[in-house]
Amino acid sequence: MPAMTIHLGGTTIDCENPRALAEFWAAAMDYKISEDYGGEFVMLLPEGGTLGEVPYLGLQRVPEKRDGKNRAHLDFHTEDRLAEVERLVGLGASVLGEEKMPGLTWSVLADPEGNEFCVASTSG
Repeated sequence: MPAMTIHLGGTTIDCENPRALAEFWAAAMDYKISEDYGGEFVMLLPEGGTLGEVPYLGLQRVPEKRDGKNRAHLDFHTEDRLAEVERLVGLGASVLGEEKMPGLTWSVLADPEGNEFCVASTSG
């Protein structure tokens, strides 16, 4: 069997305005803009992170608005879910709902362009 030669480079979100959405995600994740390809594709990395060493968050311009539920989404974990949700709403996110199962509670949110993501906690 050949050796694996790929690794996760990052995750990309399709959006209408990558530069504007980058402001939200940079503040939400404490990331910085690493690369900006003419506003068509913006790449975010954690401070001190190097491309290829840590996964990036990419924002890619597409002509169409998001329609329907995301097929994939970002999941975040935190000890204080409610405080983190409040912080993200203050940055421009909106709360879509809350889900629970034994041992895990999560809030479903949307970024300013409507892309869904979750913030979960094992402590409720």
